[in-house]
Amino acid sequence: MTTIPTTPTPPPSVTPGRFAGKVALITGSSYKGIGGEIAMRIASEGGSVALLSRREPEKLLKRLQKMKAAVVHTAGDVTKGEDIERFIADALQAFGKIDVLVNNAGVELNKPLEKYPDEEWRQLLDVNLNGAIALSKAVLPRLTSGGVIVNIASALALGGCAGFAVYSASKAGMIGFTQSLAWEVAPRGIRVVAVAPGLVKTPMIVKHAAKLTEDDWKQIAASHPLGVGQPEDVASAVAFLASDDARWITGICLPLGWASHYPIPTQQFLE
Repeated sequence: MTTIPTTPTPPPSVTPGRFAGKVALITGSSYKGIGGEIAMRIASEGGSVALLSRREPEKLLKRLQKMKAAVVHTAGDVTKGEDIERFIADALQAFGKIDVLVNNAGVELNKPLEKYPDEEWRQLLDVNLNGAIALSKAVLPRLTSGGVIVNIASALALGGCAGFAVYSASKAGMIGFTQSLAWEVAPRGIRVVAVAPGLVKTPMIVKHAAKLTEDDWKQIAASHPLGVGQPEDVASAVAFLASDDARWITGICLPLGWASHYPIPTQQFLE
C-alpha cells in the first residue's frame, strides 16, 4: 500500500457561528473530496448548504445530518441548464436565499493534446469552465448583497505540466473569469475569488498513488514545499474567503500548497 506524503491533519479550527444565517451552494460535493469537506466546514460554522452532484453522496449526507446541519441535495449536471435551475430552485425553496456559491465541480484528464478525442476535451471544458460560468450567471440575480462566488481553480492554471494542456486551460479560464467578474459585480457588493490548490489527497489521487514510483514522489515533493495537501486545507481557505472576514478581498486567486519555483541548484552558489 502506497503512503502519500501529506501535510499533517490540521486540528479543528472552525469559527463557530461564522456562517450563521448564511446559505452556501456547492457543486461537485463528494464524500472525502474537496466539495464535501467545504460543505462540512461551512455547516460546522453554522451555515446551511445546498449540494449539487451527479450522484447522491450518501456518506456525506449522513455526516452532515449527524452534525444536525441544514442540507439539501440536488442530483444534476453543471453542463445542463435545466439541472442548474432545479438546483437553484431547490436551494431557494429550502432556505429562501443564496449567500455563497462555490464552483467546485470538475473533471481531471491528462493525456497529450494530440491524443485527445474532440468529445473529451470539449466535455472537460464544459464541466470545469462553462459549468462554473453557467452557475454563476444563473445565481447572480439571486445572490444577496455581500454575497460571494468562490471558484476552485488549480495550481496547474499557474504553472505548466505536460499532459494537462486542456485541464490547465480550463482552470486558467476560471482565474480570468474570477478577475473580470469581480470588477463587474463589485458595485453590487458581491465578491468573486478563487483558490488554486496544488496536489490534494482526494479519492482520485489515492486511486493512482500505487502507480507512482519513488522518483515520482520525489518530483511531487519538490513542487510542494509544504507537502501534498488534504481536503481540509482547501476547505479552510475557502471558508475564510467566503466569510465576512475576507470582506475586503475580491478578484484574487490564492495558491494553496504551491508557489512558483525556479529550480536551479542554489546550494552550489551559497557560501
